Amino acid sequence: MEPNEEVNAVTVPSGLGRGAIMIAVSIICAAIVIFLLHYVFGGRGPDPFEKDTREPLKKRVYDKKEKNKVLKQGFVANRVPENLDAIVIGSGVGGLGLAVLLAKVGKRVLVLEQHSRAGGCCHTFTEKGFEFDVGIHYIGELLDHKPFRCMLDQMTNGQLEWEPLENPFDHVVLGPPENRRRYPIYSGRTRFTDELKKCFPGEEKAIDEFMKLAKKTGNGVWFLALLKILPLPLAKFLVHTGLLRHLSFFFKMAPRSLTDVVNELTENKDLRAVFSYIFGTYGKIPKDASFAMHSLLVTHYLNGAWYPKGGASEIAYHMIPIIEKAGGAVLVRAPVNRILFNDAKEACGVSVMKGQEEVHIHAPLIISDAGIFNTYQKLIPKDLQTMPAIQKQLSMLKHGEGGLSVFMGLNGTKEELGLKADNYWIFAENNFDELVMNYMKKDREEAAKNVPLLFVASPSAKDPTWEARSPGKSTLSLVTFAKYEWFEEWKDGKVTNRGRDYTELKQAFIDTILEVVMDVFPKITRDKIEYIDAGTPITNTHYIGAPKGEIYGADHSISRFDPELNITVRAQTPLKNLYLTGVCESVCLEHPNIQSVCCDLLCMYNT
Repeated sequence: MEPNEEVNAVTVPSGLGRGAIMIAVSIICAAIVIFLLHYVFGGRGPDPFEKDTREPLKKRVYDKKEKNKVLKQGFVANRVPENLDAIVIGSGVGGLGLAVLLAKVGKRVLVLEQHSRAGGCCHTFTEKGFEFDVGIHYIGELLDHKPFRCMLDQMTNGQLEWEPLENPFDHVVLGPPENRRRYPIYSGRTRFTDELKKCFPGEEKAIDEFMKLAKKTGNGVWFLALLKILPLPLAKFLVHTGLLRHLSFFFKMAPRSLTDVVNELTENKDLRAVFSYIFGTYGKIPKDASFAMHSLLVTHYLNGAWYPKGGASEIAYHMIPIIEKAGGAVLVRAPVNRILFNDAKEACGVSVMKGQEEVHIHAPLIISDAGIFNTYQKLIPKDLQTMPAIQKQLSMLKHGEGGLSVFMGLNGTKEELGLKADNYWIFAENNFDELVMNYMKKDREEAAKNVPLLFVASPSAKDPTWEARSPGKSTLSLVTFAKYEWFEEWKDGKVTNRGRDYTELKQAFIDTILEVVMDVFPKITRDKIEYIDAGTPITNTHYIGAPKGEIYGADHSISRFDPELNITVRAQTPLKNLYLTGVCESVCLEHPNIQSVCCDLLCMYNT
C-alpha cells in the first residue's frame, strides 16, 4: 500500500469523508466564483460600451482612392498627435480594436503600422484589377443578439455589415481524385449533428458525444481570459491547488489531444477526419492540438458563418475614424525599430524609422500588437531581453506553422464558375497526422509536387457588393501549410524580385495546387485564369511581420493551453508601461489609463 493510500484508509471513512471533501471543495469554488464576479463586474473604470454609438448606415464607399485616405495615411512627424495617452505598435485587429476601446473612453492613441496600409491580416491588395483579402475568410458568432456582434457593432459605430455564408458553409473533401468523399458541414445547433448522422449512419452516439464534449469544453473558455486579468496570487492559487479544473471543463480537456479524443469516440476514419478537419484554422495537426482549442472552433460556427460586406478592409476602414475622432491617428509606413525606456527601465515611447533617421515619439503607455517574439527579441534593448522574466515567457512559447497562399483572379461570374459563398477543405486522405507530418518532412522540391491539404474559398462569391465593383470577375483564395525553411534562403531579397529559383519554386506549388482546384471545381479552367500568384512564409514576414512566416502567431499546440503559461504570459509585461496584445489577454486596469476588456473577445480567428 502506498503511503497516501494508507492515510486515506485510516482517516477517510468510505463515502462520508469523500463527501465532506467534495462539499469543502464546492464551498471554496463557490467563494472563488463570487469573488471573480465581483472582481470582473465590480466597476473598475470607464466603460467604452456605456453608450450605444451605432449610427444610420452611411453610403458605402467603393472608390479606392477615397478609402486609401483612411487606410493609407503615411507617417510624417507633423501627423503625430500631441499629448498622446498611448502608442500601439501594429494595426492588426487586436491593436486597432484596443485603440478603438481607448478612444471610446477619451484617450488619444497613435497606432503605427510598418506596412503601407492599415489592417494587418484584415488588409486587402489589388493586382490586375482583382481585389484579394489575405486573412478574413469567415467569422462566426455574428447573430444580431450575440455579444460578439454587439461589440463589433459598437466598435465600428454600426457601419460594418456582415453577409451570411451558404449553409453548408464548409465542405470536407477526402481522398484522391478517383475516390473522393464529400461531407457538407452545416451550421445550426441541431442541424450540425443531424446532417452528420445522415452521412454516417450507425455513428449517432459518437456524433452526439463529440458535440456534447465540444460544447461543454467551449463553454468553459471564459476562465482562460479570467486567468489573465485576475490578481496573480489568486490565479496561481487556482492553478496550483488544482481548483481550476473543477471550475473549468476547458482546462480539464486542454491537456488532451484532438486525436486521442476523437479516436475514443469512433473507429470510422472518415468521421474522425470530419470531426478534426477545421484544425487548419489554428495550425496544429490533431495529435498536437488541444481538444480545448479545437472545441472553440467547432462551437464558433454553430450559429453560422459570415463575411464582411465590401471585403476585409471594411473592418479597419470603419475603426480608424473612431480613433481619429478622439484625437488619435493611424499611420502607415511607420516601422518601429525599438521601444524607448527611461533610466528607471520604464517604457516611455518608440523610435520610428523615417528613411535613415529615427523619429522619437513619447507616451505614458506602449502597447505592442507586433507579437511576443518581435516585441521581446527585436524591439526592447538587449539588456532587457536577458531579464529572467522575459526569458521565461519566451521559453514557454514557440513559433507557429508557416503558410502559403495562392491568389487567383478569374474571368467569369460566380454562377459561370460554379462558386458559392462557402469553403472547401480538401485532403489527400483521412489520416491528417500522417498526411501533414510526411509533407513537412519532405525537401521543398518534393513538397511542392505533393501538397496534401488545401483550403479553398471565393471572397468574391461571399461579398454581395462584389458584382457592382468588379462585374464579370471572380477571385479564389487558397491556403496550405509551408515550412519557413523551404524559402528562408531568399528572405533578404527584394520582395518583388527574389530571383528565378524562388519564382520557380513558387510556381511548382501553384501548379500542384491548381490541379486540385480544377479537379474539384471543373468549371474553372486554365483559360479562365487572368492572374495567379503565391505568397510564401517569407511574404508573411515582409507584410505582416511574422518572424518565421507563421500565419497564426505563436504555436497553438497543447502546451499553449497549460495553465502555468496562461498566468505567466499576460498583457502586462515584466517591464513597466509595456503591454502586449495578441496572447488572449486583456490590458488590465492595474494602470489607470487602460480599460479592462477581454482581448479574446476582440480576436477574430484569422481563417
